[in-house]
Amino acid sequence: MKKQSKEFRLLLVFAAIFIAMSIISPDRFFSLNNLQSMAFQLPELGIMSLAMMVIIVTSGINLSITSTAALSGIVGAFVLSSYKTTFGGNEVLAVIAAIVACLLVSLICGAINGSIVAYIGVSPILVTIGTMTLFEGISLKFTKGGAISGFPDAFMWFGNDTILGVPVPMIIFVLVIIGVTIKLEYTPWGQGVYMIGCNPVATEFSGINVKKVLMKVYLLSGLLCGIASIVMISRYNSAKVDYGSSYMLQSISAAVLGGTAIEGGYGKVIGTVIATAILQVLSSGLNIIGINRYIVDISMGVILISVLTINFFATRRKEAKEKQKMISKASQSKAV
Repeated sequence: MKKQSKEFRLLLVFAAIFIAMSIISPDRFFSLNNLQSMAFQLPELGIMSLAMMVIIVTSGINLSITSTAALSGIVGAFVLSSYKTTFGGNEVLAVIAAIVACLLVSLICGAINGSIVAYIGVSPILVTIGTMTLFEGISLKFTKGGAISGFPDAFMWFGNDTILGVPVPMIIFVLVIIGVTIKLEYTPWGQGVYMIGCNPVATEFSGINVKKVLMKVYLLSGLLCGIASIVMISRYNSAKVDYGSSYMLQSISAAVLGGTAIEGGYGKVIGTVIATAILQVLSSGLNIIGINRYIVDISMGVILISVLTINFFATRRKEAKEKQKMISKASQSKAV
């Protein structure tokens, strides 16, 4: 990680906030219980933020991520709640079926978004506003606004258990980070995603199937929402339409704060992860101190604006240096 990079500057911000919170309230913030609590809460927002980030890299946006996760979780919850009658009380089969159901529904939701955006050409923001309402409506039809519970004990492992003291949701999150990083930053498909964000027309002329790449991006985003839903309904031991509803705006904030260019073409998984950690540490730390929730939101907004401003001027300075180099080379060529 280069010292001049956006991600390195963000890491410094995270370190500063973490140290400050540890100094202000060492007994409570830096306690094992609080660190474990943050590790249980962070993965849901982190996975949803990555689902948003991969779309923003293509210069799009996915406003249906929370409703996709809610619908996936609700379908999985129906499978889980009927395990005694459907699976004869076999918890393992019920858990496997529920996971498959969650991921399948999330992929279908991603396919709907991807098909309309990639093959019909409708603006991502319009498509995902529509599908957000559609998925939410289907969820309300299933649940009547209530919560679905009565899951087998085996399913609680995904959201509430630990392995060698490390929360299972955090382990799942780390695996997701590795998978998305490899897929997005180290494969030809990933390079195509960045190229589309920079210039889709030029990408098309370079021989890359833009529609196919975009379709896969929305499928990946949907799949990540499905994984987040599994962790979410397991942690809450129930499923409801409004679970995770606050994550939509937070995921956009985390992606942009993490250095992802809102106009597309740039974004690193590690940047989004660090930004998510900043939001989590800030929220937990200020709550422990006893700061009003409104002040927490204001603090997050100030940090987001500050980092964006720093990145803006850093980019301008870099562009100015490159322009000066070009002028110097041109002057030297004329002199020769």
